[in-house]
Amino acid sequence: MILIDNVLINEDVFSSKFQCDLKQCKGACCTFPGDSGAPVTLEEIEEIEKSYPIFKKYLSDKSINYIESNGYWEKDGEEYLLNCIDKKDCVFVFYEGDVAKCSIEKAYHNNEIEFRKPLSCHLFPIRVGYYGGEHLRYEKFDECEPGRLNGEKNNIQLIESVKESIERKYGKEFFEKLKIYMESE
Repeated sequence: MILIDNVLINEDVFSSKFQCDLKQCKGACCTFPGDSGAPVTLEEIEEIEKSYPIFKKYLSDKSINYIESNGYWEKDGEEYLLNCIDKKDCVFVFYEGDVAKCSIEKAYHNNEIEFRKPLSCHLFPIRVGYYGGEHLRYEKFDECEPGRLNGEKNNIQLIESVKESIERKYGKEFFEKLKIYMESE
């Protein structure tokens, strides 16, 4: 592990190749089985609340009914998490054919809202942990094998694949430090 600007980073964040391949994985990151979904902050909950009337039009009736009956987030200890439907789909998933996509991000790309999506979703497959400070780790899921193969095929480093989200969280200067470290290894 290395330390950059008080952020602890696992070595595999630098050594891994990755590039999402939605055609192959079908948006698996939005549909992982589990009791709850992606971590969110209170600020993100406020942004989602504000934007919901706009991106709601992309959701299925099932998602809308679930959200309006149960809400879209829950608190687990000190953590806020998005809800999942049937312990699988994120409440904000919609499908284009057989590919799961984010309704929030669709509205963002259509220039309807300014909030892109929760940072934990944007950073994926990098996860942020907290152990006396922030800790970045690469979380490998079998469902993301197409992304690993695509990254290898196209020679795309994981940190390049998530550049925009790293810059969103930590700034461009931090990303440049990551690149300098990676290139020195």
